[in-house]
Amino acid sequence: MRFEDLPEEPRVPHDFARTRGVDLTMRSRPFGEMRVHYREYGEGEPLLLVHGLMTTSYSWRYVYRGLGARFRVIAPDLPGAGRSDKPRAASYAPEALAEWLGELQRELGIVGCRAVGNSMGGYVCMHHAMLEPGAYSRLVDVHSPATPDLRYRALGAALSIPGASGLLAALIGKDGRRWTHKNVHYYDETLKSLEEAEEYAKPLRTPEGVDAFRRYMKETLAPRGFAALADKLRATPFPVPLMLLYATTDPLVPPQNGDYLARLVPSAKLVKLENTSHFAHVDTPGPVVDAVLSFLS
Repeated sequence: MRFEDLPEEPRVPHDFARTRGVDLTMRSRPFGEMRVHYREYGEGEPLLLVHGLMTTSYSWRYVYRGLGARFRVIAPDLPGAGRSDKPRAASYAPEALAEWLGELQRELGIVGCRAVGNSMGGYVCMHHAMLEPGAYSRLVDVHSPATPDLRYRALGAALSIPGASGLLAALIGKDGRRWTHKNVHYYDETLKSLEEAEEYAKPLRTPEGVDAFRRYMKETLAPRGFAALADKLRATPFPVPLMLLYATTDPLVPPQNGDYLARLVPSAKLVKLENTSHFAHVDTPGPVVDAVLSFLS
């Protein structure tokens, strides 16, 4: 869809406005003292949802009700994303974010909970599970990257040059909505709206937000982290039951990434969905909720 054709509100209604927004201040070793924003929906045992790059807890808007019928869903905005603080931390490496997830779990009293991570969020959750084997009881990884292709290597090199944050800010623009609209891809592009573009653009309107986004792309998704995770998975069995949920077609992260992870974790359950995208929980929330609840239960 063209940006000019976006409706004010999404074509398909969702439940984000029905979630409860919570702000807490916590002390983090890698990120310092920071305010963390998270959304909460439903009752029962806790279920942690971890969003991906450039998105926020808003990205889970179409699955809150389905998952919240069985669990108390908790969806944080990662450091530097959404309504959480944008700290200038020493490192945004996947190990630092994994440690932060553990700190958040302890703050909320949900260590050992079930979890679902999308894209970069799933990748960080896998790092966390290997770092703290008791972090989760079960994990669903929705279409995370698993290998550093040439795009990641080129991106890391480009974002290492002096002035990269300024160049990135210029590409995003002052408003940011056109840029976020262009860089979030769905199988059904008519699901997009100005509401969504605004949610994802807000954090990118400050120098701190742009710098955090740059560091996610440069440090969290650096080739070193992918290699380190693969080495750990070859040496040690994955500590919890794992489901890999991948779209059969995705221009952002090729579905072969799921096949690769399935070879590294032979015990994992690999499920592929048709006619959906990298954000399967947006494009096809029904099948995603069914698959997730079946596995987590």
